[in-house]
Amino acid sequence: MIYIQGVPSTPTLDATLSALADPTRRAILARLAQGEATVNELAAPFPISQPAISRHLKVLTDAGLIVRRVEGTTRPCRLAPGGLAELDAYLARLRDALEHNYRRLDRLLATPPRTRKDRDP
Repeated sequence: MIYIQGVPSTPTLDATLSALADPTRRAILARLAQGEATVNELAAPFPISQPAISRHLKVLTDAGLIVRRVEGTTRPCRLAPGGLAELDAYLARLRDALEHNYRRLDRLLATPPRTRKDRDP
């Protein structure tokens, strides 16, 4: 685990962020947010091959964002419960840090400036 200024980086979080970096995978997740779908249904709107979609699905599965099951000859996919929990916690920590910084800035701006001597020649 790598720590950068108190923010841990875990293999799961890294895999999630890597998976979400691709627009095709984000589109697949958006489609699965509407409900379960087969590989063929997921591949239909994309101008890429079914094997390419299957590779995207493997990345999403390995990242824990989707789950697949075998149902006869089809492999329906759906969003994994809690698949974004670690990312959500990470973003919450970042939001908290930003809000803390903004509160500090608000306090600083609300404090009257100290009187200073003008230095005119």
